[in-house]
Amino acid sequence: MERSKEMVVLQKGILFLCTGNSCRSQMAEGFARKMLPKNMEILSAGLELKGVHPMAVKVMQEIGVDISHQKSKNISEIPIDKIDLVVTLCGDAAERCPIFPGKVERIHWEIEDPAKAQGSDKEIAIVFRKVRNKIRSYMENEKWFDSLKID
Repeated sequence: MERSKEMVVLQKGILFLCTGNSCRSQMAEGFARKMLPKNMEILSAGLELKGVHPMAVKVMQEIGVDISHQKSKNISEIPIDKIDLVVTLCGDAAERCPIFPGKVERIHWEIEDPAKAQGSDKEIAIVFRKVRNKIRSYMENEKWFDSLKID
């Protein structure tokens, strides 16, 4: 996890960004909605639309996080004026992330794309659970948002 040392005052919201907005950013959005204040704007998007992956929905439901209502969105659909913090979840998104106006903090988490997993349903589910657990680890154990002042 990379982040600057300065404190960020979140008055707007958080955007989780990956290539397809089908797995990683959807899971991160689900965790954030469960862990962060309800009045906080929490969004996810992709550089390309791929739809929410059914296995992402399934492995999140296993731990009591429902992302079945979430929709895959392209970055162009996001109201950028509502974003204070962008968390990129893959190298492609970090490199291709657009410029946001004003002071927008960026954090990068390099996380493998579970949609590329191959094998049986059981083997693919194992990869999705590994990615889910890594995202949960970033959000719970790393305490990445502890230094953020949330108004």
